Amino acid sequence: MTEDAEDEMVAKISDLVDGLLTGAERDEVTAKVQTDEAWKRVHEDILETRKHLSDLRRKAPAPEAFTKNVTETIHQRSRGGFFARRTLGDRVPFGVLLIVALVALAVVGYLMWSSQTGSLKVDQKKPADRPSISVPTP
Repeated sequence: MTEDAEDEMVAKISDLVDGLLTGAERDEVTAKVQTDEAWKRVHEDILETRKHLSDLRRKAPAPEAFTKNVTETIHQRSRGGFFARRTLGDRVPFGVLLIVALVALAVVGYLMWSSQTGSLKVDQKKPADRPSISVPTP
C-alpha cells in the first residue's frame, strides 16, 4: 500500500469515527473496516488512541501553582532574558542607531541650509545686526 493510499485510509476512518461520513461513503468505509484487515487494524488503532486521549481529559487538572512554577523556572534558566522588556537599544545595535541619527542630522542640516527661510544661511547683502554696547564713563 502506498503512503498516499494509507493516508487516505486513515483520513476516511477518522471521518467515520467522527461521524462526518454520510450515506454511501459511510457504508463503503464500514464495509472495508469489516472485511479488510489493514482497515480494521487502523480503525482499532484510532479508537484506542481516542480512548487514551479522552482519558487524559478526565485526569486531575494542573495544580494552581503550575503556571507560576513554570514561569519562574524559565526566568531562572534564561537569567531574566526571556520575559524581560527589551528596549530599542537591545534589539537594534548601537552602531546602527548612531548611523541613522547622523544621517537624520545631515538631512535636517541640508534642508535648513537649502531653504529660503533656513537659519543656517548668512545673507551677504545685509550687515549683521549687532547690538551696540555702551560703556558708561566715570
